Amino acid sequence: MAEFSHMPRYDVHNDGAGPYAVFYCDICSREFRSQPDVVKTVAQDLGKQALGGLLRRVPLVGSAVADNVVGEDPRYSYKLSPAQLESAWKQVQPHFGGECPTCGRIACKSDFDSQSGYCQEDSPRSDEIAESRGAQAGAAIKGFAAAFGLGEVMKSASEAADAVQRASQQAARCPKDGTLAAPGTKFCPECGAPMVQPVEVKCPKCGAATQGAKFCPECGTKVEQAPAVCPSCGAQTKGAKFCPECGTKL
Repeated sequence: MAEFSHMPRYDVHNDGAGPYAVFYCDICSREFRSQPDVVKTVAQDLGKQALGGLLRRVPLVGSAVADNVVGEDPRYSYKLSPAQLESAWKQVQPHFGGECPTCGRIACKSDFDSQSGYCQEDSPRSDEIAESRGAQAGAAIKGFAAAFGLGEVMKSASEAADAVQRASQQAARCPKDGTLAAPGTKFCPECGAPMVQPVEVKCPKCGAATQGAKFCPECGTKVEQAPAVCPSCGAQTKGAKFCPECGTKL
């Protein structure tokens, strides 16, 4: 189990069975609840009823003393002793991934990168995690589409988006306002800024112009070279998987 130097944020609640603690993830505020000590609550309630009834039958004692001899009723209490709070924290600890050494926040397992030992926001693998989450979200969308019979629609939309992206990669782009124009256009027809020309990608095997295709139209070799220019903002990508300026996946 992970080691913690302190507890995360918490509140004390009571639904009528005794007080319990609710601990919150410092990243996403997800709730994790401990269990109230129901046995103690029932035992104290029964004890109060028995002792209170006995004292009420004793002259000179009366109901006022009988109502207070056993202390605060746990059914209505919103207090936890330090020992009770520590016990409640131990109950929910398995739901927390760890304490980030950078920001000091205690994160639930969903927000903690156990491989690096940091919260996912400060993890050195943050780019890898973001890419993985994007892939998972894409797979979930495809799953919903298939469940509702929209698989072909999603496929057509994806193919259309790929075609638009390939076309944009082969066009001249204005780095100022994003206007696309035919290759060779020197100045933006909208603002007059110098246009960024597309970089011609050739097949690594036969040298034929690929025109943005994933496979060489001459020999069928797969072309894995990343675009030199971001299709969204026109920035030079320098072989990166994500645009260094706008973060678009390349």
